[in-house]
Amino acid sequence: MKHNFRELIVWQKARILVKNIYELTSKFPAKERFGLTSQIRRAVISIVSNIAEGSGRDTDADFIHFLDMANGSACEVEAQLYLALDLGFIIQEDIDKINIMVHEVQKLLFNFRQSLNKNKQVSRLNVF
Repeated sequence: MKHNFRELIVWQKARILVKNIYELTSKFPAKERFGLTSQIRRAVISIVSNIAEGSGRDTDADFIHFLDMANGSACEVEAQLYLALDLGFIIQEDIDKINIMVHEVQKLLFNFRQSLNKNKQVSRLNVF
């Protein structure tokens, strides 16, 4: 394994995001347990899971693919939070608080992806 996901700040921050999403969605109506609550939780867990799975891949290109999927899941979480707002399950203040964390994770994903891309390009140059 090239990267130990447990040591990655992005993975650690994503874990905190999971905890916060679980706390927030625990306040959703019981009738939403298998609806939006479940969907948001699956999406946020997907962020952490994709970072971990990507870290176990052989190449940086493979890892980048999983970081892209993690970022997509972060976008999904954000979109679903707005649906929860529209449905009256949360207030704007809740979204603002969580979005700070979502955007931080997305920024870390982007920066990590960029560093992997640079490593990939340097490796290619060293082959020739």
